[in-house]
Amino acid sequence: MAKLVVVNREGAETEVEVKSGFSVMEAIRDNGFDELLALCGGCCSCATCHIHIDPAFMGALPAMSEDENDLLDSSDHRDEFSRLSCQVKMSDALDGLKVTIAEED
Repeated sequence: MAKLVVVNREGAETEVEVKSGFSVMEAIRDNGFDELLALCGGCCSCATCHIHIDPAFMGALPAMSEDENDLLDSSDHRDEFSRLSCQVKMSDALDGLKVTIAEED
């Protein structure tokens, strides 16, 4: 299991353990973070699971799909570290990944 550090909108950090293959969105949702809505349930059809990735991990992530890029364009809070948490799958290579839940649009 890999460790994931989740920073909520108030700045509080919580560390959770995540099985490989689970998405960051599933880990956040299943660990009681109510501020991440994830309305589409991980189908990459909304941007309500928007997160900011710690810059140290950006190179370890797979490239963003065109669909993910288009959905993130709808957010006023997008930056170069933005990803949809439903599109980031946890693995041993991402052990220690730190993400911040983006402000709600």
